[in-house]
Amino acid sequence: MKLMDHVNRSPAKPAVIVEGGQTLSFLELEQQSAQLANLFADIGLQRGDNIAILMTNRCEYFVIAWAAQRSGLYYTPVNWHLTTDEASYIVKDCGARILLADAELTNLACSVHQQTPSLAASYSVGGPIEGFISMTEAISGYPATPRDYEPAGSMMLYSSGTTGLPKGIKRPLPEQDYGAPIRIEPLMAEMWGFTAESSYLCPAPLYHSAPLSWSMGAHKFGCTVVIMQKFDPEAFLAQIERYRISHTQCVPTMFVRLLNLPDPVKSQYDTSSLQAAVHAAAPCPVHIKEQMLDWWGPIIYEFYSGSEWFGTTAINALEWLAHKGSVGKSLQGNVHIIGEDGVELPTGETGLVYFENPQINFQYHNAPEKTQAAMLNDNWATYGDMGYLDSDSYLYLVDRRTDLIISGGVNIYPSEIENALLQHEAVLDAAVIGVAHSEWGEKVVAVVEPAPGYTGDNTLAETLKDFCRRHIAAFKCPRQIEFSNLPRTETGKLQRRKLKVQYATDT
Repeated sequence: MKLMDHVNRSPAKPAVIVEGGQTLSFLELEQQSAQLANLFADIGLQRGDNIAILMTNRCEYFVIAWAAQRSGLYYTPVNWHLTTDEASYIVKDCGARILLADAELTNLACSVHQQTPSLAASYSVGGPIEGFISMTEAISGYPATPRDYEPAGSMMLYSSGTTGLPKGIKRPLPEQDYGAPIRIEPLMAEMWGFTAESSYLCPAPLYHSAPLSWSMGAHKFGCTVVIMQKFDPEAFLAQIERYRISHTQCVPTMFVRLLNLPDPVKSQYDTSSLQAAVHAAAPCPVHIKEQMLDWWGPIIYEFYSGSEWFGTTAINALEWLAHKGSVGKSLQGNVHIIGEDGVELPTGETGLVYFENPQINFQYHNAPEKTQAAMLNDNWATYGDMGYLDSDSYLYLVDRRTDLIISGGVNIYPSEIENALLQHEAVLDAAVIGVAHSEWGEKVVAVVEPAPGYTGDNTLAETLKDFCRRHIAAFKCPRQIEFSNLPRTETGKLQRRKLKVQYATDT
């Protein structure tokens, strides 16, 4: 469906509500995105060109994204927490002709603009930026009527860069009008029950894949999308109650923070409107998911996929209770577990997870060697995760291949140790890395963020080591425990590379 279909039915219905008061109706979203699309065409942008978006969570994000989506353009969201060099690299690498930036990010926007002379123009929203054109003023002279043909565009997302420079994930543009279903749309309807009456809460930054794609998918159904500026667990519950939210998409760290709220706070808010809370992006410890199911009931769903979109698994609450820890069965592409020798492994053995899909059609932009490294053959590709299948063909993720620790010639998976540590009441968050060691090759080091009321000292370190020895094999237990806040992205992904740099030497 197109935005105009929802305008014809309920023009005043909010398409976007931003925590703090900013709103945008479906009529306003349709008209402003059509105006911007007409501006794009007038300044010479053609199908397949790229724009870059450097913005906080605000209504204009959707005006820009939908304008690109209905113009046959690639649009690249840029993480505004990046340094100037990091953000400039993405804007240059994606080949952006236009930069659209938020006045709240003036310093970063100006620096990126100056470091990217290939930009044809830069536009500001929310206020003036020196050297930028006001988007609001620029589109005011353009008609709000759609062009005769509106080819579908596509997001061109960049990986988080946790193991090096971020990779641009580029897929061929759809050979369709923009009203055709976007990739996530069938799953949203069939798996999670989205309808025109649904309301969707987005608690994460729109520069990430799932928050933006799910929000735009919700718009295709005619749903109101409520956007949080920043995740806060109590504010999250308050938004569910206030807007009678039916659907939301979370990451496991959000579940942890919600569970850490005092019981009187958790019981204060009415969350009975929730029909589906879907989580992804990172493995969820079993005990955390069990507690969430006890609290919210069997409305928690999980899926596993990637921005490359060549394979997807999903699992509902009842399936998960029978296969605890699984990310589900394949919905898209047959799953194969491949050993280091390139041979397929039997049920229960851990190897690299590949999806067999004859319609694999992505590439890593300007990095053919990285595209090739992800492929086993023309039809098999991997996101880089290790895992295994059970006898019912349910997939269990173990770790990233790049996170594997080899100590004394033995493979050790950090997530197994992290899950053990997270069961201790003194641990709020935990990460495990391998540190170079002269005798063993690598030594297992745990970095722990203590829970409120606990002090990270030698006594707690020894307590946690003893706890690990009671729950996992001795050779997996951390030889060293450090205490620190953990570097995570807003979607909960651990920036393990930063920890490896911080603890690179054997201390």
